[in-house]
Amino acid sequence: MACSFQAFILIPIGLGLLGFIEPCTIGGHLIFLGTQERRSRIKKINAVLVFIVVRTVVTGSFGAFTAFLGHRMIGIQTGLWLIFGLIYLVIGLAYLIGRAGVIKKQIDLAPSTWKRAQNPFVLGLAFGLNIPACAAPILFGLLGLAATTGTFLSGFMMMAIFGLSLSLPLIVFAAIPKLTGWLDTFSHKMKRMRWILGFVFVLLGIWSVWFGLYVDPANWSGQ
Repeated sequence: MACSFQAFILIPIGLGLLGFIEPCTIGGHLIFLGTQERRSRIKKINAVLVFIVVRTVVTGSFGAFTAFLGHRMIGIQTGLWLIFGLIYLVIGLAYLIGRAGVIKKQIDLAPSTWKRAQNPFVLGLAFGLNIPACAAPILFGLLGLAATTGTFLSGFMMMAIFGLSLSLPLIVFAAIPKLTGWLDTFSHKMKRMRWILGFVFVLLGIWSVWFGLYVDPANWSGQ
C-alpha cells in the first residue's frame, strides 16, 4: 500500500511541482499569464482555473492511455519497472554531469494557432499537448510509472495529479501579479541548479529498480 501511495500521490505531486519551476516551463507559464493581463483579477483567476482543469484532463488522458497499454502487458511489467528504472538513472546522471541537453526534446502536438489564443480553454489544450524540452524527462518518467499501474483509472489519476501540481501554483501568480517578476528571476536561478532534477531522477530510478525486483505487479495492481 505504501508503494501505491508513493506512486499515485507523492511522486506525481513532487514531479509536478518540480516541473513547474523548470526554466522553460516557467517561460511558458509567463506567456500564458501575459495573455490574461487585460482581465480583472477575478476574471483572471477564473481563466486560470479553466486552464488548470483542461490541462489536467489532457495530461490525465495521456496517463490513462499509457496505463491501458501497460494493462495489456501485465506479464512483462516487472521488466518495465527495471527498464524504466535504469532509464531514470541515466537521465539523472545526465543532469548531474551536465549532459542533459542530449536527452531533452520538446514534444508539441498542439496547432501553433492555439498558443496565440487568449481563451483559457484553448490554451489549456495547447499546454496539455505541448511538453517543453526541459520538462519532457519528467513527463517521460511519469508515463513510465503510469504504464505499470495496470488500470485505466489509476493511470489517469497519476498523470492528472501531475498536471494539477504542474499548474496549480499559477493561481497565486494570477491573484498577485507582482510575483511574476520573482518567477522570472527564479527561472534564471534554476538554470544553475540542474542537479536537483538529476538527484530526483536518480532516487526515482533506484526506487523503480527496487520495485521491479521485489514487488509482484499483478498483486500490486489488484489483478
